[in-house]
Amino acid sequence: MYYILVYDIGEKRVQKVHKLMKRYLNWVQNSVFEGELTKGQFEALMTDLRKLLKTDEDSIIIYKLGNLKYTEREIVGIEKNITDNLL
Repeated sequence: MYYILVYDIGEKRVQKVHKLMKRYLNWVQNSVFEGELTKGQFEALMTDLRKLLKTDEDSIIIYKLGNLKYTEREIVGIEKNITDNLL
């Protein structure tokens, strides 16, 4: 499944979360990652994230896109991180 994760993390933990997310997904913009994950990879990511998060301070929004056939991606302005396997 294809995922887009957007986060708002406390300043003290943001670098750790960013580093963790880069292990699983492609960084596309400040606090935004996307990419294809298996169910097991997604569960591992969520387990690791829960260890770093403070649920009373932090927020993560997860978009799950099962089928990319009808999905279009458009960038206005500069692209923060160029990768070749994005939408």
